[in-house]
Amino acid sequence: MSLVTEEIKASASEMYYGDEICQEKSKFLLTEMGLPNGLLPLKDIEECGYVKETGFVWLKQKKKSEHRFEKIGKPVQYATEVTAYVEPNRIKKLTGVKTKELLLWITLSEIYVDDPPTGKITFKTPAGLFRSFPVSAFEIEEDVKEGKGVEGDKEVKGKEEVEGDKKVKGAVGVKGKEAVEVKEV
Repeated sequence: MSLVTEEIKASASEMYYGDEICQEKSKFLLTEMGLPNGLLPLKDIEECGYVKETGFVWLKQKKKSEHRFEKIGKPVQYATEVTAYVEPNRIKKLTGVKTKELLLWITLSEIYVDDPPTGKITFKTPAGLFRSFPVSAFEIEEDVKEGKGVEGDKEVKGKEEVEGDKKVKGAVGVKGKEAVEVKEV
């Protein structure tokens, strides 16, 4: 049964359809709330919405997915519908997210980042059990979108911005492990 009713959808401040825009908006909202942008790595998101007055957020994906956070070695399952109430540095009343601890899948109900920042993020269960990890384990290091980016240690070429017949001056990219500036051609 869906927690997102037609009434909630009608009161939504923002509502989007399609994976690309929902990925972008969910990462933006997490960042805006002071949370790591890689916290909800859902796949094939069909719908997302946000009710600004209450902080209610929902994300619907085609099928449940599993993601392994490599830096902490933890697998996490995401149901087809993930809902929560967000506020600065905190996600409350979270539904649709479970993590594996030993051999059991444990439901998560709250996530928060320490304020003032200590570099730790804490995950709580409905029973009050909790575990903290480094915030950096949930950050997505985004490649440079214009110019050149980097994938591992390999150079990759992205889109080039063009003004008239010239490439845009000053775009920054990465070559190997060094930052490089793209000169006007």
